[in-house]
Amino acid sequence: MTETTTKDNLHPRNQHRVRYDFAQLIASSPELAAFVALNEYGNSSINFANPAAVKALNRALLLHDYKIKEWDVPAQYLCPPIPGRADYLHYLADLLSDSNGGEIPRGKSVRALDIGVGANCIYPLIGHAVYGWQFVGTDIDATALHNAQQILDANQLNGAIELRLQKSPTDIFSDVTYADEFFDLTLCNPPFHASLAEARHGSQRKWKNLGKENDKRKNPVLNFGGQSLELCCDGGEEAFVNRMIEESESGKNNCLWFTTMISNSATLPHVYRKLKYSGAKENRTIEMSQGQKKSRILAWTFMDKDQQREWWKR
Repeated sequence: MTETTTKDNLHPRNQHRVRYDFAQLIASSPELAAFVALNEYGNSSINFANPAAVKALNRALLLHDYKIKEWDVPAQYLCPPIPGRADYLHYLADLLSDSNGGEIPRGKSVRALDIGVGANCIYPLIGHAVYGWQFVGTDIDATALHNAQQILDANQLNGAIELRLQKSPTDIFSDVTYADEFFDLTLCNPPFHASLAEARHGSQRKWKNLGKENDKRKNPVLNFGGQSLELCCDGGEEAFVNRMIEESESGKNNCLWFTTMISNSATLPHVYRKLKYSGAKENRTIEMSQGQKKSRILAWTFMDKDQQREWWKR
């Protein structure tokens, strides 16, 4: 494997398709140097099983590639992989272009709603940096929003990204969106697990994939972290997405495309049935992958093709 090896499974516009240039990243963020060493192929890399190394890499990527400074997340909060998050946004840009004459809409006229923005605020940060979109980010965790707000303050992004606290743990759109506002799309990375025990089992599986199968710790540290609210909810992702579909019906005239990540392919038949009875005019499933991880984007709209075209004219 050479330093110019491309990751062909990532979106063609994803700038992380080429192996990380650690020399450039270290030049932007010198703290990363402490975590970089040669791997078994003789290439510079980090230990992806080390949460501190993953955080340092994220900080360097956001600074070097997206000009985001002073990025950080509190201990044990989700520290997401940047390439996969960027992929979601690039595929959403394609989705919007399909109803906009094949042209990706850019700039502050495009508004996106990030459900569960988290302490990391990754989607709004990257989406605004790459496409110039405006974002509203919501979360039920006040500590996460406080951290995200510190990132926005440090980068003077309060005019582009707004944060709202969802006070009800069972509601998704209610009370954080208004009857007179409109969004071109929503996005969400829902809690995938139904319980903490299930989340820990997933952590152990990922630990094994990272070559740590002989580690004797009962609850190994997950390299990307995550609080219980970020990792699990009653009924797991299927129940969460079903609630999202139900609530989206009330805002069907205020949003062009509703979207969410789906981690488990077994969830799809159940949410397809939910969409069938929701009155959605169109739905799409967009396959994604990063390394060994496979996921997909589920998108749906309550507008037919003519209404979609009229949306952009307005």
